[in-house]
Amino acid sequence: MRIGNTEIRFFGGPAGCLGMIAVSILLSVGLTILLNLILR
Repeated sequence: MRIGNTEIRFFGGPAGCLGMIAVSILLSVGLTILLNLILR
């Protein structure tokens, strides 16, 4: 994916893979906490 002159590679080797896993875990935890607060 390109934004202007900068190239963004999400799946760029092990670091990109670990980054995507970390982002998905953080998002799922955040959404779970948010849903618990809303549905309380």
